Amino acid sequence: METIFHEKQEGSLCAQHCLNSLLQGPYFTAVELSGLAQKLDEEERQRMAECGEESEEYRKFLQQPSGNMDDSGYFSVQVISSALQVWGLELVPYNSTDERINVNEPYNMKAFICNYKDHWFTIRKIGNQWFNLNSLLAKPELISDTYLALFLAQLKNDGYSIFVVFGEFPECSADEILKNNPVRPTLRPSLQTVISNENDPDIQAALQLSLTEKQSGYTPETEDQALQEALRLSLQNFNSSPEEDDDEALLKKAINMSLQC
Repeated sequence: METIFHEKQEGSLCAQHCLNSLLQGPYFTAVELSGLAQKLDEEERQRMAECGEESEEYRKFLQQPSGNMDDSGYFSVQVISSALQVWGLELVPYNSTDERINVNEPYNMKAFICNYKDHWFTIRKIGNQWFNLNSLLAKPELISDTYLALFLAQLKNDGYSIFVVFGEFPECSADEILKNNPVRPTLRPSLQTVISNENDPDIQAALQLSLTEKQSGYTPETEDQALQEALRLSLQNFNSSPEEDDDEALLKKAINMSLQC
């Protein structure tokens, strides 16, 4: 796990942390991203000027603050996309009609970039395993192939914008090391969100997907068995009656059992 490059949160520079965690190295600074944002601002100004520099729309545009960055260190999706283009990488919305995206097999992608309320973070495959590289985490978080679809569905349900990254990433030592020495999980991912959103169609679809037999990458047998059993229980339609135990208590108990080491 120590070989994985993981930038911790500093100020509001989550876009910088997101990009560097994706590329697995200190490739971008806040100054460089500011330069990309200023270039985008100038391109937008020139397009607005084509409508006439004396127009009301142009004058209002000049009075507005930059939509690509602010003083706190926030950078827009346009800046993220421009930074990735430097490395020949492409950013595509996860819910687009791009034929390269198969929401039924997210584990076949290479990386995702997620955004919510100005916070950016990366989910990336390193070696044959998936990791949540959120800069707010103390360390990278291992995500099994079984849990990935459910995790993405939870993010979507919580209002996150999700993008897929296409292209060839720079070589990194962690990729080769983890292919030969995969990380063994020490903690199970929490399923409390599943309980609270069990009627959401996206969550249900992800739960069904997580139970399919076709999986890829390294996932320890005991982890998948415990997680899949919890997911099956979360999908059951219990018939309530006075003689039966409380359904919610049964479900939470089963999930808690599956989360035990």
